[in-house]
Amino acid sequence: MNADVTQTAMDLAARDHLVGLAPLIIGLLIVCALIAAVWLGIRVKNREPEPPEPEDQPHLPEEGPTDEIVANREPDEMPRDGVRRLPHDGVHDTGDREDHPGEPPRRKKWEPGQSGSFGSGGPG
Repeated sequence: MNADVTQTAMDLAARDHLVGLAPLIIGLLIVCALIAAVWLGIRVKNREPEPPEPEDQPHLPEEGPTDEIVANREPDEMPRDGVRRLPHDGVHDTGDREDHPGEPPRRKKWEPGQSGSFGSGGPG
């Protein structure tokens, strides 16, 4: 009986190193995959063109920065003739339409005690 226990213990001990070997192999595969990914990233980065030189960057025009143009236009209204229109049908003939400048939108004036970010804007 003592021989059977010793033999069983020896068999278990022989298989015990296999339990630790599987995580080692998986870890080595992960490390190899990470090294390959870094190597591939370096190769791709080296193939990219160099960044432009400062003299190749865009410059301001001689007359300086351009002004912002603000224009207000009247909205295009959908015709109410009962005809169903699909996106490719178009609403109007763009070549025949004149641009009608609209009036600028009226902005609300600030009044003391009438503003605040949390509702009424009243005193504290």
